[in-house]
Amino acid sequence: MNKQGQLNIIKEDFINCQKVLLAIGDETRQSILLVLMGTDCQTGLRVGEITEQTHLSRPAVSHHLKVLRDAGVILMRKEGTKNFYYINVRSELGLLRTLVSDIDTFMENFY
Repeated sequence: MNKQGQLNIIKEDFINCQKVLLAIGDETRQSILLVLMGTDCQTGLRVGEITEQTHLSRPAVSHHLKVLRDAGVILMRKEGTKNFYYINVRSELGLLRTLVSDIDTFMENFY
């Protein structure tokens, strides 16, 4: 494939990754993701548990969880009136892998 063709693919990759890049680009959301990844709990964490570990307010945690959910990075499971948040293992994060791989291929081919 020629240079312009590969650039067009990378441009599409960036478009596909926009929501994820915005969601994970924030330091607060990164700290929430680290808490979710660092837990031994396979069923997810509640807002209160995340609040304790990040030292953020409940409204702040809820807001950031919504951004992460909207981007497809995390999922929520309801259990009665309780909501549990966990990393979406089949998430849009795979799009980032594609983006990085396509950039790497481009760099190898043209630089």
